[in-house]
Amino acid sequence: MDKFLDKLYEWVCTANSYAADYILVILLIGTGLFFTFKTKFVQVRCFGEGMKKVFGNLSLKGGKQSGGLSSFQALATAIAAQVGTGNIVGACGAILLGGPGAIFWMWVIAFFGMATIYSEAVLAQKTREVDENGNVAGGPVYYIRKAFKGGFGKFLAGFFAVATVLALGFMGAMVQSNSIGESVNTATGVAPWIVGIVVVAIAAAIFLGGVNRIASVTEKLVPVMALLYIVGGLVIIGLRAKYIPETFGMIFKYAFNPAAIIGGGIGAALKAAISQGAKRGLFSNEAGMGSTPHAHALAKVDKPHDQGVVAMTGVFIDTFIVLTMTALVVISCLYAGNGPLSVNGIGAEAAGLSKTNMAQSAVGVALASIMNAGVAAKIGAIFIAVCLFFFAFSTILGWNLFGKINFEYLFGKKSIIIYSVISLIFVFLGACLKNDLVWELTDFFNYLMVIPNVIALFALSKLVSDESKEAAALKKAAKANK
Repeated sequence: MDKFLDKLYEWVCTANSYAADYILVILLIGTGLFFTFKTKFVQVRCFGEGMKKVFGNLSLKGGKQSGGLSSFQALATAIAAQVGTGNIVGACGAILLGGPGAIFWMWVIAFFGMATIYSEAVLAQKTREVDENGNVAGGPVYYIRKAFKGGFGKFLAGFFAVATVLALGFMGAMVQSNSIGESVNTATGVAPWIVGIVVVAIAAAIFLGGVNRIASVTEKLVPVMALLYIVGGLVIIGLRAKYIPETFGMIFKYAFNPAAIIGGGIGAALKAAISQGAKRGLFSNEAGMGSTPHAHALAKVDKPHDQGVVAMTGVFIDTFIVLTMTALVVISCLYAGNGPLSVNGIGAEAAGLSKTNMAQSAVGVALASIMNAGVAAKIGAIFIAVCLFFFAFSTILGWNLFGKINFEYLFGKKSIIIYSVISLIFVFLGACLKNDLVWELTDFFNYLMVIPNVIALFALSKLVSDESKEAAALKKAAKANK
């Protein structure tokens, strides 16, 4: 069995390498560019509108909605899925393998991804279905079926649904719970299997409450966890303030010349930086993957454009705020100022650093300037473990919902209890196991989700551009009438 798993791991790594280096970069940047121009830079034109809709009437008590969710509940559920291990462990892995410059490419992917996710949310709203009881169902499987009639549409939607269940509902849950188990074990010494039982118990109580209970939890959890991480990150950045200019300089410098810090030829190093930015950018903000449209389809809004601009803020918050906070902390502490991972440093292996402990080590380095090094390391480990718990657990909730929607699409409502039990088993196993293979398998199925989703987005691009034009016209008319 071990030989089989080793061989499978090798095969999946190879497949992911080709996908991330070529297919993913072309699809994500190409799709983002296409919709950026198709919508006349909607992520710039309507950025303020989106922020106003999100924060203008912010409430953490949206209440139970009949037939869907409030716009903020839908966004909170989407952000819960977006802001997870990708923002800490994933970002650290991208920096470790692609150098600080990988963050620049994450920013590029996210900027264009804002136009992509606008398109996903608009189409999810336009193609959603409401049954006789007022229950709402929507997501990529519905706009894939609208884009392609007949057998091909059914196949493509089924393909997407299977990939989503595997990537998010099952293996994705393992990745998130594994990060919780490892970080809590590092910080406190509590056995991962005990952590797994606790996570499963809390998750089960929320899962059983359905979409409204998940939304009720995420609308409160997401703002609190984001605020906690941002405040903590700002404290660390304050302690390393003198290195922040150097940190930004490294991000831009090594975006185009990563060979100087990660080694290898210029071409290979640049490919590594871009592919890591694309791969971990997708895992973080999920624009183009087809996951968050499941939440945005449930939003109760006046017109699809309204949820489209709200969806854009999710990518902005995820990448330009939360993930960037991780990048600034890690790079300023471990790379800048001749840190252990700088050009003249001792390297990750010698420093005992990996993607799973980089953030904890970085916080410990910063705090060591004002307190005992041992105490600083302990506080750093606990802080990141707490943040990672919230991030990863919120993602488990969001991904479970997205997987459930697709499982129900495939097998009907009566199958949901089976799905929930299997998902909880994966959550427990993830907390206990070393799962490099699961990380790679999750990436693999994430990539498979992208393909049918992007094909449908292109096929229905006219619906998106028409919605954007109509919204712009209404906005112009409203200004003229004032």
